[in-house]
Amino acid sequence: MFSKSTEYALRATIYIAQKSSKELKLGIKAIAEGTDSPPSFTAKILQELTRDNKIISSVSGPNGGFYITEEAKKLPVRSILDAMDEDGMLYRCILGLNQCSETKPCPMHIQYKHIKEQLINLFETKTIQELAADIRDGEIFINND
Repeated sequence: MFSKSTEYALRATIYIAQKSSKELKLGIKAIAEGTDSPPSFTAKILQELTRDNKIISSVSGPNGGFYITEEAKKLPVRSILDAMDEDGMLYRCILGLNQCSETKPCPMHIQYKHIKEQLINLFETKTIQELAADIRDGEIFINND
């Protein structure tokens, strides 16, 4: 559904929210390992997520790394999609048609319309903090290990 970049961005944000604090910052290697993503790709994604410190914050230097503020943890998951310029994906036709609408629906429009509404609601109401808390419970995972 989403690009690989956005999938890794979602996983990295959740991982950072779960494992970091302002006092305990994470390096790219730890984030890449924890999310089962390539380090160079992870670095590129973290650049997007740290732009203007909207979602992820970073500090450079020997004690530096990445962390997420308590305020940012309260952001909806949708904010990650926005940062990755992929929020429009929630509104696109499931078959990729440009003209899909109520008046000119694709074959899946009517059934998918309700699923799409649920997805939009999920991404707008579920917070980063809630997803990180789900991981802490030990029954939900963000890597393939």
